[in-house]
Amino acid sequence: MSEKKTRAFFVVTYRDPVEGKTVVLRARKVDDSPLGLSFIRLSDFVFDTESLVVKPEEENLRKRMEHTTSLHLSIYHVISIEEVGMERAGLKFKSDKANLFVLPTATRPPKD
Repeated sequence: MSEKKTRAFFVVTYRDPVEGKTVVLRARKVDDSPLGLSFIRLSDFVFDTESLVVKPEEENLRKRMEHTTSLHLSIYHVISIEEVGMERAGLKFKSDKANLFVLPTATRPPKD
């Protein structure tokens, strides 16, 4: 088995805001984006170039991402992130805001 197949990567499923379709993209790196709290950055994309079967959707995505070094996605468009491979490391965000405190909002009395 080659090194490329044993290295871990992420399978990110998201809604494309331009085309409105669900897209599946593989990337070796997923981290927090410098754009702000509600964005993640995908980089080091992985495409299957050794397969004998050509998948039109993957081929179009490969051409679209050909000159892209990183993709910044809103977390509201991300459906799932799956880590696959033998050398899994997990996601670690530098600016993880998981401990955000949400202030309670004023409640309105019920209408009769």
